[in-house]
Amino acid sequence: MTWSPANPESVFTYGAPQLKFGAGAADELGHDLLALGAHRVLVVTDPGVLATGWPDRVAEGVRGFGIEVVVHDSAHVEPTDASLLTAVERARAEGPFDGYVAVGGGSAIDTAKAVDLVLSDGGDLMDYVNVPIGAGRAPGRPLAPLVAVPTTTGTGAESTTICVLDVLSLKVKTGISHVRLRPSLAVVDARLTATQPAGVTASAGMDILCHALESWTARPYTSYERKQPGERVPYCGSNPISDIWSERSMSLLAKAFRTAVRDGSDEAARGDMALAATFAGLGFGNAGVHVPHANAYPIAGRVRDFHPDGYPSDEPMVPHGMAVALTAPEAFRWTFDADPERHLAAARLLDPGHGARWQAQPRDVLPGVLVDLMRDIGLPSGLAEVGYTEADVPDLVEGALKQQRLLATSPREVDADDLAGIVTRSLHLWD
Repeated sequence: MTWSPANPESVFTYGAPQLKFGAGAADELGHDLLALGAHRVLVVTDPGVLATGWPDRVAEGVRGFGIEVVVHDSAHVEPTDASLLTAVERARAEGPFDGYVAVGGGSAIDTAKAVDLVLSDGGDLMDYVNVPIGAGRAPGRPLAPLVAVPTTTGTGAESTTICVLDVLSLKVKTGISHVRLRPSLAVVDARLTATQPAGVTASAGMDILCHALESWTARPYTSYERKQPGERVPYCGSNPISDIWSERSMSLLAKAFRTAVRDGSDEAARGDMALAATFAGLGFGNAGVHVPHANAYPIAGRVRDFHPDGYPSDEPMVPHGMAVALTAPEAFRWTFDADPERHLAAARLLDPGHGARWQAQPRDVLPGVLVDLMRDIGLPSGLAEVGYTEADVPDLVEGALKQQRLLATSPREVDADDLAGIVTRSLHLWD
């Protein structure tokens, strides 16, 4: 559709953390923390990552610079309001800290963001959660420095202003969003991803892809009504700078994604995936994401008994990247009319050799590229395979409609009927 604001926006914003990238970058953390003024830091990780030895190795390196370090394996894979509160209380009991280090995937990084937020600014966790689920309070003061050291290639949490969580009582995934949640420094060392199982690489990699693709296709920043300075939010719509990061991320994925899933020891593919994740985070962290991510929150939050390969088996889950991917083909089939050429350009970036077999129906090109990739890397064939039926569609739509912060970035205005169609068609993506 064509947006016709009476007073079009002419300003976009861009923010990013400091970045240190490359093999050996994690070994320099002590120097970086001293430069940030930290002298007593909390390392936040989860039990699975702790077992790899990397958090203790990072902690020992930091101690070598005379910094006191406490390590907590308090992060829960796919954080909940309960797990974040537990992490906050555990940190409060051993604090104070003047710096935080997250070593792990998006779950560890988001847990560290929440701990830093509550201990630095006070109040309760739900004070900060996005409306209408929480109060949407903005932190009133700068947070302590947070250094994010990702061990998975996917979430881009090291670059973003978002903390994602499940609110257990409502069975919905939501978030906290504010520029002060963006880490002070992202340290991306692909060596730390070598232990990532194939199933995690596949799911987290689809999160990279959807970050890049959703920000690339997001509603343009010029399509909004002009905002006052105090009204500007991190997600400002697609813009020339975010486009560059998203485009480059998709090109790297085309080269490395299947290889990284097939052969986790391929250092070049692992490095390209780490770079793709960082680039996508730098893109969507400013432009925003839209329909697939809005759908993903209730898909993950209402899971019953699905247990994915490569993840802890003690409780059911639909990993975030998988949840995003499961409605992506149909979501992009639906958004196609907003900007056909941008959708076709994305297909060419993701699969340069996709050929002419979809050319008779241009709107099917990008969904076809996504489905082919999902099959190749072993993702479920649709929502039905993770336990949902047609009877669940209304609940999933209700949960997605609560994600208005994300849906506001959709390139087409979206209502309950639109979402119901996308979700229903996503029950079975292929036979």
